[in-house]
Amino acid sequence: MIEGDIRFLNSISATVSLPGNLLSWNRLWYCAKKAAVTSFMPEKKKKKAPGTPRKRRKLAGQSTGLGPQDLLGASPPHNVEELQQTIENDGGKVLASYREPFSGHWLILAALPIGQVEPTPYQRNLSDAHVRKLESVIAKLGRFLDPIIVVRGKENDKGVKYWTPNGNHRLSAMRTLSAKSITAIVVPEPAAAYQILALNTEKAHNLRERALEVIKMYQELATLDDATEETYALEFEEAALITLGLCYLERGRFSGGAYHPILRRADEFLKKSLKTALSIRQERAKTVMALDDLVVEKVEALKSKGLTSPYLKSFVVARINPIRFRPKDAAPLGFEEVLDRMTKAAAKLNVEKVRVEDLARSGGAPEE
Repeated sequence: MIEGDIRFLNSISATVSLPGNLLSWNRLWYCAKKAAVTSFMPEKKKKKAPGTPRKRRKLAGQSTGLGPQDLLGASPPHNVEELQQTIENDGGKVLASYREPFSGHWLILAALPIGQVEPTPYQRNLSDAHVRKLESVIAKLGRFLDPIIVVRGKENDKGVKYWTPNGNHRLSAMRTLSAKSITAIVVPEPAAAYQILALNTEKAHNLRERALEVIKMYQELATLDDATEETYALEFEEAALITLGLCYLERGRFSGGAYHPILRRADEFLKKSLKTALSIRQERAKTVMALDDLVVEKVEALKSKGLTSPYLKSFVVARINPIRFRPKDAAPLGFEEVLDRMTKAAAKLNVEKVRVEDLARSGGAPEE
């Protein structure tokens, strides 16, 4: 319809004898042609005002999980009954057993002797500020309202039988307040102890903490069976965290945030057993640290020119990043190729050509 109107107007302009006022006729023809086009164009979406909240995702049309009456509507299976008896024998007290509402897995709510509970050994260090805040709140309220998550494991030489992958700060706060026991949700499946990143919501992990927890889990799981990295994809979260974790173990102050966005796209889970893959991961970590040594040399050279920005390392890494401007439809680059290109680019980087304004456009530093 639009094309027909335009062709009609064009034919008039070509065949009709134009009046003396040619400018007026041309203006009339232009306005009519524009009206023919714009009248059928979709309206432009109005820009949202700053601070306008985003629309939330629509709820699923069909509900899932169990209803309230179904959480206690069946007898617990044999393994849950055995665990209940074990908790009682350990000096604890079973308060309830029920099925969680989403998938129907059995859980036990219990009070445990606080001396028998410890955090899983591959967790991050405690945050003193967070523990102190919890101590203050619990003491002020006079209530402990947030049970920790635990699994029952083998008793160690200290008499510890229960391990928490999510609740270390609450456990420490209750210990400081001289509590005798702590309420816990006991998960019958011991594998839940390795799902620390998925479970831990009380204090967000930074990159260093995530990577160190992943590699410590990795090293322990490698002694258990011949499972592959892909088997523990949920527990490890990202393949890049394994490699970065080894870097952090070697260099406590390693700048993993500068390389994480690149490794996240280039590093993948290996289809090999953890025992076999660990040596490959160690070589990859050495490659990343060797690249970091080159980057540090360039950073020092830039500093000698008088550039003292805290973002120098991020700037250098961005300049040698082969993925940064790679087309989305291009074939992905593997870990070895990415690191090889970056190493060569770092060696060739001429710091004499770097200007202050180049650094100013580079932005801030990535998360650590």
